[in-house]
Amino acid sequence: MIGKYHAAAAIAAATLLAAGCGGGGIGGTGQQAGTMRASITDAPSCYQAVNVTVEKVRVHQSAGAAEGDAGWSEIVLTPPKRVDLVPLTNGVLEALGQTSLPTGKYTQLRLVLAENDNTTPMANAVTPLGGTETALDTPSGSQSGLKINVDIDVEADKVVDVVLDFDACKSVVQRGNGNQYNLKPVLTATAVQSDAGMRVVGYVDPAIALPSTQVSVQANGVPVKATMPDVTGRFELFPVPAGTYDLVVAATSRVTAVMSNVPVTTTAPTTISTLAMPIVPAAATMRAVNGTVTPATATVRARQTVAGTPVEVAWGNVNATTGAFSFSLPIEAPVKTTYVANPVSFTFAADAAAAGQYTLEAVSSGVTKTQAINALAVVPPVVFTFP
Repeated sequence: MIGKYHAAAAIAAATLLAAGCGGGGIGGTGQQAGTMRASITDAPSCYQAVNVTVEKVRVHQSAGAAEGDAGWSEIVLTPPKRVDLVPLTNGVLEALGQTSLPTGKYTQLRLVLAENDNTTPMANAVTPLGGTETALDTPSGSQSGLKINVDIDVEADKVVDVVLDFDACKSVVQRGNGNQYNLKPVLTATAVQSDAGMRVVGYVDPAIALPSTQVSVQANGVPVKATMPDVTGRFELFPVPAGTYDLVVAATSRVTAVMSNVPVTTTAPTTISTLAMPIVPAAATMRAVNGTVTPATATVRARQTVAGTPVEVAWGNVNATTGAFSFSLPIEAPVKTTYVANPVSFTFAADAAAAGQYTLEAVSSGVTKTQAINALAVVPPVVFTFP
């Protein structure tokens, strides 16, 4: 969610947390039950507004279950809830409801969106920056549910939280040169084991506290969670599964800053930096990089290796009609440091060998193609063609 991949919107769906909850049966059958509740959150977006209208959140124990099969459990929102994802950032959640579930392991979740029709023509809509609200063309499957594979264990008399990330910047794709947009859902799910931890918090320089600044935690060059700082420079990434990550800060006209070995636990938040000692990437010159990809349904991103650590620096939205994409990438050397708890200062070291060196990666139907570029000079248009 960096650079052109300005933001992501997230839907925190299906909350199933280990807190006591009464009752051990469903419908008097004596079957053990837990509770499912749903909430919604957002990371930053490259749009002024992205509205989705949620009708249901459905879960099933079989990853292969079809829409009409028996065994579905669901939260039904009456009336359907229209939510603007953009204002919900830095760990803020909005409740969608809850339901009781039979105990067991659930492996499929579906988010069911309302249909844009004559009664609610803007049920799902996007407002571009400085533009007007426009209905989103949704895939036919959105009414049967946007499918996500999950791994949720529901225990008797307990609740488990699962956050479903609906990445708005990746999911909303311009079609042609006009004011037309497709919804191409990009969704992931994260089980929340505790709201005490699973958080990465810190500050960047208030001078770059802008919507175009992205802070993400990544694993092997793949963003796990991203956000933009608030007006003070504060950022909060939540929920992040327990593990070790690379924190990446990417801002317009600044070098990319990487902090490796950032630990995340379920018991307490991980503090990266403070208001008194924020992360301050140095100034940089940006290079425009553009091209086309065929088919237009492919995705494109820009990767860079910083002192041995692979990171994603930018994501290029691909026009659904023309296949055009573009990035703006810093040409100066990226910098890297290693996480230290309660640091007294930061020492970011520049990786001079990585200055301007990127790999563009395009993916279509599971096939990946790459192209190395040198952004120290003007980069000719890059063309990816898949069979």
